[in-house]
Amino acid sequence: MQTLRDLQQRQGAILDADLELPITFGNDTEALDAVNNTSALVDRSHWGTIQITGRDRLRFIHNQTTNTFTQRQSGEGCDTVFVTSTARTIDLATVYVEEESLLILTSPGQDQHLIDWMDRYIFPADQVSLLNLTEEIAGFSLIGPDSLPTLNRLGIHLSPALPYGHHQSISIGDISLKLAVGSGLALPGYTLFVAATDSPSLWEQLVNVGAVPTGEALWQQLRIQQGRPAPKTELNEDYNPLEAGLWQAISFDKGCYIGQETIARLNTYQGVKQQLWGVELNDQVEAGTPMMLDGNIVGRLTSVVATRQGYRGLSYLRTKVGKAGLEVDLGTARGSIVDLPFLSRGYLSSNTLKKPR
Repeated sequence: MQTLRDLQQRQGAILDADLELPITFGNDTEALDAVNNTSALVDRSHWGTIQITGRDRLRFIHNQTTNTFTQRQSGEGCDTVFVTSTARTIDLATVYVEEESLLILTSPGQDQHLIDWMDRYIFPADQVSLLNLTEEIAGFSLIGPDSLPTLNRLGIHLSPALPYGHHQSISIGDISLKLAVGSGLALPGYTLFVAATDSPSLWEQLVNVGAVPTGEALWQQLRIQQGRPAPKTELNEDYNPLEAGLWQAISFDKGCYIGQETIARLNTYQGVKQQLWGVELNDQVEAGTPMMLDGNIVGRLTSVVATRQGYRGLSYLRTKVGKAGLEVDLGTARGSIVDLPFLSRGYLSSNTLKKPR
């Protein structure tokens, strides 16, 4: 990946000393405008990639996560949640069904953790093998309304009506890659997977046809403004996927899977006690700050980021009081609760469940 990092630094990237990935290209205003109006390019090569092979692979992932897989065909994909036996969240992942394998995109740093977790449930008779490909595959996301025209300029022509998770293998010159519908956010876009050795060439070609390079700092801002929960902050053993607003990644019709009994009971008896919301803040405040209403703790801030519109955060709020427009106190700051496009709430909302991204 050093060749890719060298290229990105020549394009103005400032690298994080620990993560060794671009934090910013010094163009955050231009990149945010590209997200909203044209196309931005985000490096997601630090996200995890796991390959599952073997004839039992679909049954295995079906039994390990919240979504349904046994009837899925090659070329399809969807989001799913890894949970504990008590339905506490581990990670939100995207699974792409291939002809002879499954490719799983995990959150950063979760790849080996999930491999170790799944390995515990592989029995001697299971025809399942797990392989960590994180060091071998780089992932990039195009985000923005002009993502498809950007691909068109590289000779890639797709139907704009393809569903989320649809993916196919294509070539750009001598570069072979997998192209999937979905940006990782509730924003239009595509995710591209390429061999790490070919990643500098693909990145450069995408920038040359107009994609604006975008750093991790802006991705985190978008994640929080969109409401995508992340491990250690919104996804951990304090919360379940219904509380995290991940209803679109859960099948309530499938059979038994890890954590299914708890999730089914929460849904049947409407037992979700807290929900993930966005919060608009009038001042800076640290993640972990309790949210107060009439002198009582009603929630807790989990993530916060500075934006052009002010400070924005994610927070878990008690279901009994949580609603858009609610005003809460967070230390010396005041917050206003807002709904976010990535979240879906099932029976907790009068709206129809949102379609997956």
